[in-house]
Amino acid sequence: MNRAVEWLKKNFAWVLPALLWAAPLLFLGVFFFWPLAKIFGAAVAWLQGAGLQISREAVLRPLGFTVWQAALSTLLTMALGLPGAFVLGRYTFRGKKLLTVLTTIPFILPTVVAAAGFNALLGPRGWVNVILMQVLGLEQPPIAFLNTIAAIVLAHVFYNTTVVLQLVGNAWAQLDPRLEQAARCLGASPRRVLFEVTLPLLRPAILAAGLLVFLFDFTSFGVVLLLGGPKFATLEVEIYIQALHRLNLPLAGVLSAIQLACTLLLTGLYGVLSRGRVTPLMPRLKGEGLRQARRGWERVWVTGMVTLLMLLLLSPLAALVARSITRLDADRGERGAIQAGVTLAYYRELFVNRRQSFFYVSPAKAALNSLEYGLETVGIALGLGFLAVYAQGSGGRLSRVLDGVLMLPLGASAVTLGLGYVMVFNRPPLEVRTFPLLIPIAHSLVALPFVVRTLRPALAAIPLSLKQAAAVLGATPWRVWWEVELPILARAVTSSAVFAFTISLGEFGATAFLARPEKPTLPVAIFRFLSQPGALNYGQALAMATLLMGVCALSVALMQALERK
Repeated sequence: MNRAVEWLKKNFAWVLPALLWAAPLLFLGVFFFWPLAKIFGAAVAWLQGAGLQISREAVLRPLGFTVWQAALSTLLTMALGLPGAFVLGRYTFRGKKLLTVLTTIPFILPTVVAAAGFNALLGPRGWVNVILMQVLGLEQPPIAFLNTIAAIVLAHVFYNTTVVLQLVGNAWAQLDPRLEQAARCLGASPRRVLFEVTLPLLRPAILAAGLLVFLFDFTSFGVVLLLGGPKFATLEVEIYIQALHRLNLPLAGVLSAIQLACTLLLTGLYGVLSRGRVTPLMPRLKGEGLRQARRGWERVWVTGMVTLLMLLLLSPLAALVARSITRLDADRGERGAIQAGVTLAYYRELFVNRRQSFFYVSPAKAALNSLEYGLETVGIALGLGFLAVYAQGSGGRLSRVLDGVLMLPLGASAVTLGLGYVMVFNRPPLEVRTFPLLIPIAHSLVALPFVVRTLRPALAAIPLSLKQAAAVLGATPWRVWWEVELPILARAVTSSAVFAFTISLGEFGATAFLARPEKPTLPVAIFRFLSQPGALNYGQALAMATLLMGVCALSVALMQALERK
């Protein structure tokens, strides 16, 4: 016994980090690496037994479309985002703070909310078609927006413009202004300064933003499924169709393996770009380097870009809210002039089983399910996050390697993860149908990296003298943590909890595989109602999407309020 105690004291420096790392690594091993290994195994087995021609036809078609739509979406996103980043990084104008806040909302919205917003704006019952039908006297919607490539690309631009504005805009705002001033003093024109000084300095930020946007577009699922329709199947959508509709798990495994390999490659490339080349930044005084648009062309440019960004970011969300509280005559099947009236009928219907179906699950119950899963996700992610953060405090090469391992779930598709769970956890006690904790576990894999990234700087900022002083006064390690460290970490803990809860609330890819029919989440319920015919189903889907958008907006406001304190 004494020898064991002495050995423990002598090796305490590496034993404690090993014990702290045990739970997070075991969690990743069972719920991340094992399902992915199962998918790769199924892919290899299927390729050995399938014909080469079949594999080419089944794989190259969705892979080619995935790459093509991601490249097109990325080009259009950069075409809008770079001029927007220039405006935000170099000009000051009225409403700039509001615009900056609004640009963060689309990125955190669940995909089903964005799809419902574009449906309410440009869908068959959307405002644009309703107005055009009324003005032109048409009986059919003149704009066929849904189930088109334009719907997919526009939604991707809506989602990912925020990435370019944040990464490139912040870098542009912090560039050393003396470099451009020196070039102008040497006789360079504004155009030459832009292309030979500014853009080369911003190249790391631009490349990182472009690669990140391409990665998000490459792994897009909800947008393509809800707005693209059956004609446009990316790898993610094809995995979903093959696994859940055609019950072809081997082919779904092959597609998942290819998708996972591509996303991990893109994630690794993004990490190399982020670390390898750094944009030279310089701290500025408040307002330094910013100017108002004084010339005529500058005013037109700034006003046009701000208006375009506001239209792109706000029109789908505003259309969603307005349509969820509007009852049209067309919704009741009446002909003639379309009249609109404000109503809360769609919200009241969320609590009513109109058909008295035994298998009916009300949207209100789906919201409670999402709330339950969200709280469970917060508990799991925070518990594992604390262990990982304290383990990283030991430093060393091993901690850096394990920190990279924690980030790997960000490179995996939620659809791929959901399929892996279906293939692995099919026997008691861990069975998809009987173990509901698998859903918050899948959500926690995505939330854990964000929790670690939020808690680690806050923990590192705590002065060691405070903990030493408490220990000198006789406090036990547990009391030091409870009464000294935890109160200081409260803001970071709250922000991490809100982030994990928001991620869980809007997650759709993995939940589409794992949610039982009698216990759907709110995003799954929105998808079901949007997929069913009838004005009432459509209105209820928009009402649920509006409520989900409101919760996400409140979460963003809370996190920003915590950051300002």
